[in-house]
Amino acid sequence: MESRLGSLRVLHCPMNVVGNSYELARAERELGLDSWSVCFDLPPFGFKPDEVLFQSGDRFLVREGKRWRFLLRAMQEFDIIHFNFGQTIMPSFAVPAGTATAVGRLYTRMVELRDLPLLKLAGKGIVVTFQGDDARQGDFCLRNFKITHAREVEAGYYSPETDAHKRHRIAEIAKYADRIYALNPDLVHVLPTGAQFLPYSHVDLRSVRPLENSNSTHDIPLVLHAPSHRGVKGTRYVLDAVSRLRAEGIRLKFVLVEGLPHNEARKVYGNCDLLVDQLLAGWYGGLAVELMALAKPVVCYIREGDLKFIPPEMRKEMPIIDAAPTTIYEVLKEWLTKREGELAGVGRRSRVYVEKWHDPLKIAARLKKDYETILST
Repeated sequence: MESRLGSLRVLHCPMNVVGNSYELARAERELGLDSWSVCFDLPPFGFKPDEVLFQSGDRFLVREGKRWRFLLRAMQEFDIIHFNFGQTIMPSFAVPAGTATAVGRLYTRMVELRDLPLLKLAGKGIVVTFQGDDARQGDFCLRNFKITHAREVEAGYYSPETDAHKRHRIAEIAKYADRIYALNPDLVHVLPTGAQFLPYSHVDLRSVRPLENSNSTHDIPLVLHAPSHRGVKGTRYVLDAVSRLRAEGIRLKFVLVEGLPHNEARKVYGNCDLLVDQLLAGWYGGLAVELMALAKPVVCYIREGDLKFIPPEMRKEMPIIDAAPTTIYEVLKEWLTKREGELAGVGRRSRVYVEKWHDPLKIAARLKKDYETILST
C-alpha cells in the first residue's frame, strides 16, 4: 500500500471492537495522517474496518502465512503501529491461532508477542490501546471492587490462568510500547505506570444526530437495555427492576436488544427515552456514547474510585444518571415518575458532553501529537 497522503503512516490493527479503531483511523485521515484500519477477522455486529485480512474459510497455515506477510507489510509501509484491544499482530496464546490442536497451541506460545521486538528494531512507534477484558483481571476485581461483574459471570470467564496470562502480556507489551491507553478507567489500575485514559472515539458525531423529537418523551417512557453479555452488563438487575416497576403500575415500555446487527439496532436506539447501560463495570460503554450522541439520557454505574484517572473537568460535566445493582429500581422509579420531565434536559447535556469529550477528531488530534512525539525521540 503506497502512502496516500505522503505523511505520517499509521496502522490500526488487529481488531475493531465497537468500531473504535476504524473511526479513529478515519478521523486521523481527516487530519492529514495516512491511517488505515485492518481487522484480522470480520468483526461482529457490522463494525467494518478499512480492510479484513483473513477470510472465513482460511485454514490455519493460510492464516499464518497472511499474518507473517502482514507483519512484513507493517514493517515496510507504516511509521506507527497502533494495536487495539491489547492484541498485536502475532496470535495470543489465550486465543489460539485458528486451531485448538497441540501443535497450534505450541506454535502460538512460541510466537506470541514476537512481533514487538521486530517492530521496535525496525524503528516503528508502538501504541497499544486496551479496551476491557483484554486487561481486566478477575482476581483483581474481586479483591478491590465491591461491585464488579467478576462476581456475576459464568465459571471460566475469568480464571487464575487467564488472569496470569494477561499480566504477562501487559508486562511484555510495556517493554516495547511507546504509549499505552485504556478506554475504560478501571483498566489503568492494572496497566503500567504512565498508561493514560483515552475516551471512546467510535461515533462520528456528524452522522449521528438527535432526532427532531429526541428531546421530548413518549406518553409512556421507553426504556432500552442492550447487553452484549447479560452477566457483564448486570441485566438480571435491570429485568428485576422493570418487573417490580410494572407490578407497581409504573407506566413504562421496555425493550431488550440482543444480537442485532448494528445498523438494525440503531433503528431501535433512536426511539427510546432512557438507556440503562451497564451496572457492574464501573464505567459506561460504547453504546452509551452512541445514545448520548442521540441526546438520550443514560443510566449506568460509575465507580468513584476509578474517576481519578479521567480529567477532572470530564468528571464534573458527566451527565450519567448513576445507579448500582442495589439502587437501579429506586433510580428508575424516580426518573420515570417524579423526574420524568427532566429526562430531555439530561439528554441535551449528554449530546454536549460527547461533542466535547468523545469527538473522534479531537481525540485524533491528541493522538497525532503523541505519534509525532514518539517519532521525534
